[in-house]
Amino acid sequence: MGKKALQIKAKLENVGEIKPSGPDFRWYLKFVCGNCGEVSDKWNYVSLSEAFPGERGNTVNHIVMKCKLCSRVNSMSILKDSIKPYIAVNDEDEEFQTIVIFDCRGMEPTDFSAREGWTVKAVNDGKEFTDVDLSEGEWVDYCDKINEPVGIYEIEYRFVHVK
Repeated sequence: MGKKALQIKAKLENVGEIKPSGPDFRWYLKFVCGNCGEVSDKWNYVSLSEAFPGERGNTVNHIVMKCKLCSRVNSMSILKDSIKPYIAVNDEDEEFQTIVIFDCRGMEPTDFSAREGWTVKAVNDGKEFTDVDLSEGEWVDYCDKINEPVGIYEIEYRFVHVK
């Protein structure tokens, strides 16, 4: 299976960066079993704060799931040092940026749901908004430090293989 990077892009209005809020942040994902191809129908979350010892060596799993179809036990870890903020490049050219990498063993993420728990920082040393909910696919507020509206729109994501 290997490593899969979650990349996002979005249209930003007066937003400098978007990032997960810390080790308790929950990444909501759906998975496909690498053995039989079964796709999970329910959302599962993965969090750095919830870790399980691996069967081999000193590996740590952040999720362990048994496939409903073939009964294979699969696991995945979040690579802690890979978690990065999505940073505004410029107003005209949004680009996909890697925000986290998952080490997949027997399963791969196929779908991502941006929900609550994001930290958003306004441009020009503006206000930092905490526990932002992106489940609607967009978010708007007002920054009284810069006296401007702030917003996140048209969130897109993709998974890519990385080495």
